[in-house]
Amino acid sequence: MPDRRKFIQQVGLMAGAFSTNSLFNQLHAAEIEKANEQVRHLSAAEMAADEDYWSIIQQAFTVSPAIINLNNGGVSPSPRVVQEAVERYNKLSNEAPSYFMWRILDQGREPLREKLAGLAGCDKEEIAINRNATEALNTVIYGLNLNRGDEVIGTKEDYPNMVHAWQQRAEREGIVYNQLSFDFPIEDDNTIVSAYEKAITPKTKIIHVTHVINWVGQIMPVQKICRMAHSRGIEVIVDGAHSFGLLDFTIPELECDYFGTSLHKFLSAPIGSGMLWIRKEKIENIWPLLCSEKPHAADIRKFETLGTRSFPIEQGIGEAVNFQTAIGTRRKEDRIRYLKNYWANKVKDIPKVKISTSLKDKYSCAICGVSIEGMTPGEFGNALFDTYKIHTTSVVWENISCGY
Repeated sequence: MPDRRKFIQQVGLMAGAFSTNSLFNQLHAAEIEKANEQVRHLSAAEMAADEDYWSIIQQAFTVSPAIINLNNGGVSPSPRVVQEAVERYNKLSNEAPSYFMWRILDQGREPLREKLAGLAGCDKEEIAINRNATEALNTVIYGLNLNRGDEVIGTKEDYPNMVHAWQQRAEREGIVYNQLSFDFPIEDDNTIVSAYEKAITPKTKIIHVTHVINWVGQIMPVQKICRMAHSRGIEVIVDGAHSFGLLDFTIPELECDYFGTSLHKFLSAPIGSGMLWIRKEKIENIWPLLCSEKPHAADIRKFETLGTRSFPIEQGIGEAVNFQTAIGTRRKEDRIRYLKNYWANKVKDIPKVKISTSLKDKYSCAICGVSIEGMTPGEFGNALFDTYKIHTTSVVWENISCGY
């Protein structure tokens, strides 16, 4: 029996995403490394436009040829290796759930925490693994110790789930939630930073910033906002749902206090995977969203008491990180910006077409808002799909009306 148990453990762990025998290493590592060697001499611009290289990456996905999907931000497709990891470990879990889930696969969370920390450029003791950006950011929003009359600054262009969370705290507890409104695109950092600064009062405790505005792709000057806020003794929460896995940065470089993201967006991890980052010295002051035996502990793991969860998804996240690392985040960012600019530059001068996104590298990457005079966003989206099978998302939200 001891020998059999040891064998099972080796199969469960050594074949996992966190070993040299990962599915990625078995299926893709050699091919992508060979492709990387062949393009190392290219400039960043040449690399972004090299269709031979990117065709190899494309073949790793299983996307439908019947639809041209231009909304890969809300939920990105996972490469085949990620899908296979989830399927493999789901089947393993169901062979004896209590044993394989709790005794074998549950051991994968710490290696995953370390792998995500490497990608995020931070201490692994600052990373909690959960299900999406809403859960990550709501953990902070509801976990902060705020008193009646304390003020929070956000914007009307923030993601609705975060807006509603702050509104709920305001209604229940009497905090004051103030929202700025921006007319994007904006190509001047000082315009954005000064708007937040002017909204600060002696009662302001928190600034909530969306790193990449999901409706129109505006990249916000997060580091500058954080430096300004910290000089006033104000903490900053960053919604990184559409930046992590896309833009080439480390979380500590932003100089924020709290950061939440969905890993099933630009990292292409399994659907229903997310990550929370909290600066280490602030962990003990945040209440967990769900119950914890030690809610005031300085251990980031207090935010992971989700009950029964999908351990196969965690293996899938690991394979997504393997895939991302092999390509390189900078290279991926350049390619996706190149693709967006390719179509946006071709349509921006067509009469009645309006682009709601800056085409300067500093202010946008993947997401671009577009509309046509005389058509509602819904009519525009339906026309694209009915005529060309191009899938986009239509939005009418506050002062934003476009497809993206």
